[in-house]
Amino acid sequence: MVAVANRIYVHPDYAEAFEARFRNRAGEVDKMPGFLFNQVLRPSRAGEPYVVLTYWEAYENFEAWTSSEAFKEGHARSGSLPGEAFTKRNVLEIHQIIQDSRDPGLTPDAPLELSSAPH
Repeated sequence: MVAVANRIYVHPDYAEAFEARFRNRAGEVDKMPGFLFNQVLRPSRAGEPYVVLTYWEAYENFEAWTSSEAFKEGHARSGSLPGEAFTKRNVLEIHQIIQDSRDPGLTPDAPLELSSAPH
């Protein structure tokens, strides 16, 4: 299982519009094989990023999503905010889940060895 964290730095003047974009999202990712769920975390301190988390059964499911037409269509909507809405470049992180309190018997997958920066 993998968790993908997209850290997005949003100018405070655009925070409401940014959050509305996620509340009104297309929901295409929900239909993807291997997608488990997502969360959007609001920062509690000025200057810190929003964190968009998606959880996947396997890294290959995430890769299939980022290569899909649905991904392209869903992310085309992200262009609805102007460039000045973002104060820094986003940072994408991919993590393997090795422990989950909801599943004490979780057996982690073999370690991922990504050779290049994620999507």
